[in-house]
Amino acid sequence: MNDLLPLGAGAWAFIALYLLSLLLIGWIARRARQADTLQDFYLAGNGFGFMVLFLTLFATQYSGNTFFAFTGATYRIGYAWILSLHFMTAVVVAYLTFAPRLHRLARERHYLTPADYIADRYGSPLLTLLVTAIMIVVLCNFLLAQLMAMGRAMQGLAHDAGGMAYTGGVVVLALIMVIYGTLGGLRAVAWTDAIQGAILAAGFAVLLVLLIDHFGPLSEATARIMAKDLDEDTRKALVPDAARCREWLSYILTVGFGICLYPQAIQRIYAARSARALRRSLAVMAFMPLPTMLISLVAGIMALAYLPGLEGASADQIFGRVLREIQSHSTLGYGLVVVTLAAVLAAMMSTADSALLSISSMLTKDVCAGHLMRGASEATLTRIGKIASWTLIGVLIVLAVVLREQTSLVRIMDRKLDLLIQLTPAFILGLRWAGLRAGPVALGLVVGVALALLLAFLDLPFTAGGKVMGVHPGLVALVPNLAIAVAGSLRVPVSRAAASVASR
Repeated sequence: MNDLLPLGAGAWAFIALYLLSLLLIGWIARRARQADTLQDFYLAGNGFGFMVLFLTLFATQYSGNTFFAFTGATYRIGYAWILSLHFMTAVVVAYLTFAPRLHRLARERHYLTPADYIADRYGSPLLTLLVTAIMIVVLCNFLLAQLMAMGRAMQGLAHDAGGMAYTGGVVVLALIMVIYGTLGGLRAVAWTDAIQGAILAAGFAVLLVLLIDHFGPLSEATARIMAKDLDEDTRKALVPDAARCREWLSYILTVGFGICLYPQAIQRIYAARSARALRRSLAVMAFMPLPTMLISLVAGIMALAYLPGLEGASADQIFGRVLREIQSHSTLGYGLVVVTLAAVLAAMMSTADSALLSISSMLTKDVCAGHLMRGASEATLTRIGKIASWTLIGVLIVLAVVLREQTSLVRIMDRKLDLLIQLTPAFILGLRWAGLRAGPVALGLVVGVALALLLAFLDLPFTAGGKVMGVHPGLVALVPNLAIAVAGSLRVPVSRAAASVASR
C-alpha cells in the first residue's frame, strides 16, 4: 500500500466512521442476546438464516491479505493462477461431504466447539485434546498474521516509515475487534461480517469495471503478455505444463479440505438455523469466486501487461500499485480506492474476529469447562470466555509489535492448511464410517502433522518451494495419516457409543 497517494481528510473520516460503526453493531448485538449462555454467545442461539450465514461464511473465507497475495501470484506466474477461481468451489464441495450431517448432529446433541463432536463421536480425551491443540495453534498463528497485516496496511495508508502507524493500527483495530466481539459474541461478529462481505462484493465489482476502463480490454493485455512471452523462458499466457497442473490439483484439494475445517467455519455450520439455510448458503458460495478471485486475477494480468518491474516476493506489492493507478485516474477512482481499502481492512478484521472468537470458545468450553472449572455456571463461563479474548488479544498485540520486522514465527501460518487437512479423517471420514476408531485416528493425526511439518521446513532433495514435487506437504502427509486410521480401525471393532454417533 506504500504506492498509494496520501489519503485526504474525507477518506480518513470515512474509514474512521466505518470502524466506529462496528462498535455500534456490537452494542446492538448485545441488546439482541436471548440468554447469558455459551450457546447464545458463541453460536448466536443457532439462529443464522440464509443471508447472514452466507455473508458471514463469505467474509470469513477471504482475508484482506489474500487479495494482495493472489494478485501478486498472478503477476508472478500469469494465467496459471486462474486455478484460484476453483478454490471456493473446492471448499463448497468439501463442505457438502460432511456439513449437512454435522449440522444435524450438532442440533441433536448441542455441540458448541469442534471438539464437542470429536469427544461425542470417539469418546477419547486424548484425541479431543490433540484436535483442540492443533486448532488453537493454527488459529493463534493465523490471528497474529492478521494483526500484523492490519498494522502494515495502516502503515502503508499513512506513508509512515517509522512504524508508529503500524503500532497504532495493530492496537486500535485489535481493540475495536475485541470490543464488539465481547459485546455481542458470534451474533456481533456475523453481523459485522455481513456488512464486510457486502463491502467486499460491491467494492471489487466496481473495481473490475474501472480496471477495464483504465487499462483497456483484457484481450489487449493478454496480447501484450504473449508478445513478451516470446523473449522469456517463462510462458505466462500459455497452457500450463504437467508440473503446474499437478500443483493445481494439490492446491485445490488442500484448500478445499483445509479451509472447510477451520474451527470458525465448523461453528458456523453449528449456528445455521436449518439444514435448508446451510445448503442454500453453500450453493451461493460456489459462485463467489467470480466477484472476488476474478478481480484479483484480472488486476494481476493488467499489472503484468502494463506495470512491469517487480520480481519475487516484491510482486505482492502490485495490488497497491494497481490501486494507485485507479486512484489517480479520476475522482470516482479515488472514491473507489477508499472503499476498497475499507473492504481490505474489513476482510482482515472479519477473518481475525472469527478466529479470536473460536479460540475463546475452545479455551472456555474445552479447556476450562472440560478440565479446570467443571460445574461452573454458563454465565461464569461466558465471562471467562470474554476474559480469555482480552488476554489473548493483549498477548498477540505485543507479539505483533515486537515481531514487526520478523516473519519466522508467522511462517507456520503458511502451513495452516497442511495442518488442518490432517483432521480430515477425524471429521469427514468419521461422519461417514461408523467403524473408525479413536486410537488409530489419533496415531494417524500425530504422524500426519509431524510429517507435514518436516517436509515443509526441512531442506530435503525432493522438496522445493515448500512442496514435494509440486504437491503440498499436508497432502503428502495425509496419505499415511489416512492409511493408519483406516488400517488400525479395521483391526479392532469400534465402541457402540461411537458407532451410534457416526451412524446418525
